[in-house]
Amino acid sequence: MIDVKKDIPIKVAQKFIEKYFPSCNGALLAGSVIRGEATDTSDLDIVIFDESVPSSYRESFIEFDWPIEVFIHNGSSYKEFFESDRERARPSLPRMVSEGIVLKDDGIIEPIKKEAEDLLMEGPDIWSEETVQIKRYFLTDALDDFIGCSNRAEEIFIANNLAELLSEFVLRTNRRWIGTSKWIVRSLKAFDEDFTNQFVKAFDTYYKTDDKRKVIKLVELVMEPFGGRLLEGFSLGK
Repeated sequence: MIDVKKDIPIKVAQKFIEKYFPSCNGALLAGSVIRGEATDTSDLDIVIFDESVPSSYRESFIEFDWPIEVFIHNGSSYKEFFESDRERARPSLPRMVSEGIVLKDDGIIEPIKKEAEDLLMEGPDIWSEETVQIKRYFLTDALDDFIGCSNRAEEIFIANNLAELLSEFVLRTNRRWIGTSKWIVRSLKAFDEDFTNQFVKAFDTYYKTDDKRKVIKLVELVMEPFGGRLLEGFSLGK
């Protein structure tokens, strides 16, 4: 992680807006640089609201010695992304808007921020009982593959899949937002830091030593309140 003072990326982002989107109605700087989590490869995430664009789009730049990712929306297109993110339980755009530092505002940012904050506070939809059973089945299937596999190369990728399925199951059954890649750990931490430590330790132990026991125990512990493993009697689409 690098020491990036917030005023530096803010000034860069403002110069960028003035150069490329001077007529936009609003702009926000989001991402790792404003959370104090910037690394040597971090970029600037900028959300633009411009009533003149017909539809949303994304564009990448390298400007002022910074990689910059721009997410452009008009006054209504962002709503479709908010809804899509809510449905998939990965609130990428709402999170950027909610945490974003205002770079420009013609009076439109506050209500959009409120929409994002309300969505984040509400959380994703509750899983139906049918969805819980389906996810429990696939988690069981992945766990059985993991236990039975003796090919190290294959086992690594089964473990990766198992970790993602497990994080999704824990978070969605608790009506929490999920994530991928680094956001798996961040989403878990936002839910329960102690569980996250167990989760990371279990998979770290496996990757370092080939010892599967902590992973197996953790997966079984998570499924236990829902009836444990599910294989026999499960039916889908019959």
